[in-house]
Amino acid sequence: MLFGAAVQQSSMLNPWRLRLLSQLDSLGTVRAVAQAANLSASSVSQQLAVLEAETRTQLLERTGRRVRLTPAGLILARRARAILDHMGAVEAELRGLGAEPVGLVRLGAFQSAIHSLCVPAVTRLAHTHPHLAVELHELEPHESMRALRVGDADIIITTTDFVEQPLGPDIDIVPLATDPIVLILPPDRAARGPADLAAYADEPWAFDMPKSYMANLATRLCRESGFEPKIVCRFSNYMMTLQHVEAGLSIALLPGLAVDPRYRIATRELTSPVTRSITAVIRRGAPPRAAVTVVLDALRRHGDLPGATGPAEG
Repeated sequence: MLFGAAVQQSSMLNPWRLRLLSQLDSLGTVRAVAQAANLSASSVSQQLAVLEAETRTQLLERTGRRVRLTPAGLILARRARAILDHMGAVEAELRGLGAEPVGLVRLGAFQSAIHSLCVPAVTRLAHTHPHLAVELHELEPHESMRALRVGDADIIITTTDFVEQPLGPDIDIVPLATDPIVLILPPDRAARGPADLAAYADEPWAFDMPKSYMANLATRLCRESGFEPKIVCRFSNYMMTLQHVEAGLSIALLPGLAVDPRYRIATRELTSPVTRSITAVIRRGAPPRAAVTVVLDALRRHGDLPGATGPAEG
């Protein structure tokens, strides 16, 4: 009874429980929230029940063996992200007190953007803003948007061409560059001019892992050219793909950003050019923390990339 009375008297919303509710809206199930938060499903359910008691509102309803958000739960879940962002911004301002940006910024990016965009930006920031910490996470486009929406990332680098994760009014997009998709060949097969993929129908192919952005894109491009690719290997690391092609064991389709000059390979553009739009994405709502803004600016200052849209460094 004392616990219940204390809950009823409290009018404060607990940020941690708000985060769990927001994650339930984004991830869909209590089990998925539990995995993301490193908790048991019963612990998540208990904390959401406490949140209902704190708000004196039914936030969840059971449908069979699952729970879903009520209309009130949806409202609170979707406001919770903005509430948490505001709190983070205020905490950062109090720590900084008008000084240079400080604190942790979690940056998620796909593989080829890590070495071409993120590492150079973080290296520069280490010299110009030594009290700023940038935590890098490798995230495929189908993973990064969800991580951003549930608050596991502050900035993501993704592509707006990944239709499996539609964009929405809850995010802001910062264009960074355009990136061509190119055919990767062993060095002794270099040729001039764009490549017609149909001419490579009988070749052994190196592919990314199933359901990844590049695996889906390469499969689609081969099928549009009239053939089913003969896949002889799958790698989650582009460096391994380049090494395999360099050895003459396969050919591949890769983003231009993934081409590393340390490998002896030949590249050819496609007869029907394919490009992807590289963007940084943040949550819309509260004004970005000063630290987030500084990282965004550093990502945009990369004028050496093909199709770069940001300002070059002076």
